[in-house]
Amino acid sequence: MSVALIKYVFLASLATFLFSLFQGDTLPPSSEMLPALASEPLQQPTDRQPFDTTVKKVTYRIKPLYRYELWGLVVSQHHADSFIDYAHKAWGDHLNTVDLCVIWGENAFSGIYEKLQFSSGQWVCYAQASSSEIWAQFSGNELSNNHLLADRAEIRKRLKQARVGDQIHFRGYLAEYSHGGGFQRGTSTVRNDTGNGACETVFLEDFTILRKGPSHWRHLAWFSGLLLLVSVLVWFLRP
Repeated sequence: MSVALIKYVFLASLATFLFSLFQGDTLPPSSEMLPALASEPLQQPTDRQPFDTTVKKVTYRIKPLYRYELWGLVVSQHHADSFIDYAHKAWGDHLNTVDLCVIWGENAFSGIYEKLQFSSGQWVCYAQASSSEIWAQFSGNELSNNHLLADRAEIRKRLKQARVGDQIHFRGYLAEYSHGGGFQRGTSTVRNDTGNGACETVFLEDFTILRKGPSHWRHLAWFSGLLLLVSVLVWFLRP
């Protein structure tokens, strides 16, 4: 393989990889929304008593407040084990696996979400619009940032498979939780609050990906990344 060809493959695969990586969180069109996403989250009283569970040798006290069930479109996410997350490690919080920011109702079926930008931090989900007119069409009451707690291996695995653009369903309990090291965390119990404490903390009994989001950009990123690696290896191994 000639030097010129190697350089061309390297540059082309690098450009494709970066572009497809940037496009990887593409959301599906509103025409692909499942009917279940029209439902408001279901919140009901519960008589379940506080209980303990242990994850990675840390025992947590879970205090259920309400039964809770949600159907939604994932618009942003944060993984507690990502390299930018420091607080979960510092606090010994191994129970909060993933945060998923989701929308439902008119926010999902009107398609207004396609005109907004979403992102997640360690504690919050951000939604931004390019104009006040667009923002006025978006309902803050049909968006929630969910701190998802799971102690069962199969649920934790499914949580980590969730991606932006997926349509999901989960059920469990809106709950407070703590551990003996002095850590404690609460939850919102309404959908119309904002700011600090407005996120839902949910101890999961079940989590399902109802429909995967667009995957062509992720496949292209994987293929171009592999081609990029091959071009680098060929460059260093060439005679």
